[in-house]
Amino acid sequence: MAGETALPLQQLIASLDDKCLPKILQVVSGVYFQGSIYELSGSEVSFSTGDLIKVIRIELQSVCCEDVSGDDKFELPIGHIGLYKVVPEEMPYSTVEEMVSLRPVDLDSCLPFTFTSSSKITLDNFTLAAGRALTVLSVEKDQVRCHVQGQQEVSAEVCIPLSSRGEFYECESQECFNLQEIMSSPSLRSRKFRSTKSERPVFLSPIYQVHAIMNLRKNVLKFSSSSEVDVMDVTELCKDVAFVTPLTLTEVQSQPDESFPAVVEILEGPETHSLFRCGWMQELIKGRNLVFHKKGTSTRILFSSLKSRKAQQYFLVSQQYAGRFRRRPREFNSVYELYVASVQAPGLRVSVTRSFEEVEEEGLPALSVGEQLEVVRCVRMELPCGSREEEKQSVEALLCHRFQEPDDGDDDDDDEEEVRQEDEREEISLPLYMQAHLVEVLKDNKKYKLRDLEKEFTFPLDVKVMNRDNVMETDPLAGLTCLRIEGAMSEPIIQASLPHTPEHCFEIPTQWLSMSVSFTEDSLPWPSDQPPECHIERVTEVADTFFYEYRKQANSDAAPPPRPPKRNLSSLDAKKKPFVPPKKSSKDEKSKHRPDERSTTKDFANMTLSSKKRHAAPPPPDIFDEQPPPLAPRKQSAAELTNGKALPNMYVKRVDSTTKVASDADSDHDYEELDENLLTMIKQSQENVTFY
Repeated sequence: MAGETALPLQQLIASLDDKCLPKILQVVSGVYFQGSIYELSGSEVSFSTGDLIKVIRIELQSVCCEDVSGDDKFELPIGHIGLYKVVPEEMPYSTVEEMVSLRPVDLDSCLPFTFTSSSKITLDNFTLAAGRALTVLSVEKDQVRCHVQGQQEVSAEVCIPLSSRGEFYECESQECFNLQEIMSSPSLRSRKFRSTKSERPVFLSPIYQVHAIMNLRKNVLKFSSSSEVDVMDVTELCKDVAFVTPLTLTEVQSQPDESFPAVVEILEGPETHSLFRCGWMQELIKGRNLVFHKKGTSTRILFSSLKSRKAQQYFLVSQQYAGRFRRRPREFNSVYELYVASVQAPGLRVSVTRSFEEVEEEGLPALSVGEQLEVVRCVRMELPCGSREEEKQSVEALLCHRFQEPDDGDDDDDDEEEVRQEDEREEISLPLYMQAHLVEVLKDNKKYKLRDLEKEFTFPLDVKVMNRDNVMETDPLAGLTCLRIEGAMSEPIIQASLPHTPEHCFEIPTQWLSMSVSFTEDSLPWPSDQPPECHIERVTEVADTFFYEYRKQANSDAAPPPRPPKRNLSSLDAKKKPFVPPKKSSKDEKSKHRPDERSTTKDFANMTLSSKKRHAAPPPPDIFDEQPPPLAPRKQSAAELTNGKALPNMYVKRVDSTTKVASDADSDHDYEELDENLLTMIKQSQENVTFY
């Protein structure tokens, strides 16, 4: 048939499977010109007589359901939930082997099935009458083991040779198949079926999406196998025809090492540029050439910058990065975050940066700023949520040793301080759902290389670049205040470069980019005996979408943080404080009592010029109740300032300077003395004026 017989494309493609690909087909039925077959970047695909098509892959797309009479034809999705039964063939089988060979032996549900013989079957020690129903239980090397139902419910098992000849008819079976099972079995695809909801027999045939290349095109064509063209298999006749073979990056990864270095042409650029933010990403354009130096596996470290007012940045850093790092203490905003970090770093010690009050009902202990906690292990604790024993709840908690804040002293006293802390440590349990503000305690001030950090510590890890990589013209990591090492990635890569700068290489991660290329016959952009010394790009900035995909893969099985326990409302109601009505606004009070020239000193004392509460001065003594209280001095008028005199305060008693106060007979003082009560009154009046 191959090379001689023309078949409809649908029929020929249905007879293929992935194991026999690729196949070269030739169009033999006139001109087929229809834009609905396939459209790529606005160019319409057409097939003409004589065109060669190299089929490289087929994907099951749907199922064609055609009435046996040929009057009706329609498509069903591959996920259609309907079930179908095999319609028995009307023509008899001449041997048992022929009948068994058309059964779907690759399916577990193909057995048992039943058949009859139009003539008697003679075996060694007995004879089976014609028309007796035989149920095949298993197919062995050269015979089938069958079950025979005799008279009076007597049954037996017999073995019938596959070479037995006669007229054998298949009986209708009750076994049902879905479309996926039918399409996966070549034996079933050749049978007629009847739906469990209809008695009309139909043929079921697969419709594929065909991935192919043509000798005059460089891109991959995708079209449906239901296209109405006739083709012929010419694989054996056209072995020497040169086709441009598109390869995905994963397929390039599977090429032998001898294929590199080579110049490749980009047939289809990446579908998205949202994962990487680097210069070489903009060069991956359709029609552009690249140099593929070699393939391999590379380990990269994923960094993220500290959240700040600026947008957060993410980087993939090569192990060849020559900068030096210093560890930075990590911050934890919950006990659960501390627990996750302690699993990777046993004996983790942290310091409390914000105080917390004790909440006995929820099992939350009191924490003070400066206290240090050393993680011991994860335990379970009971919460005193209810008054009865059965109302208590058990939750997961982190058992820690609590130490007081160490005193600042000489380095010589460090050992004594550690011994004293060991004696003063206290066990404390922190529920995992508890919010906390903690910072890691570090005594390490050493500078590390990236490889040393990877060997000695577990990630995530907070660091800062202390010495930049001098090999790089600009080091994007050096200007960031804090970096977090999220983890290490070992990915298959292709080392590539642009033809005009072959010494500046970058690594393309094949699992993160989707593009197709083809190997060309172009010569390499350097003398054959002088390969360039390649310099790998050490820091590649990636987008936040890349980081989120990485976290999704890394934490796919991670358990969510625990939730706080349900509160016992009855126990909380008993502890509620009585309702206290809110105080009236000070604004309302002031609107009722506005100060004027006749306001008392007490009113002035209660008034403030700011929102802060101030204490009022004490009232004047009762001795002056018959007199009006003193007022603040008013502003001087221009006339008063000109005369250089101010009006006296009429509410304050004054003593004339000419009045002489009697003094003790034995006193040596010749100046006048004021009454003590008068001095107290004057002092209080001055305080009131100053306060106002």
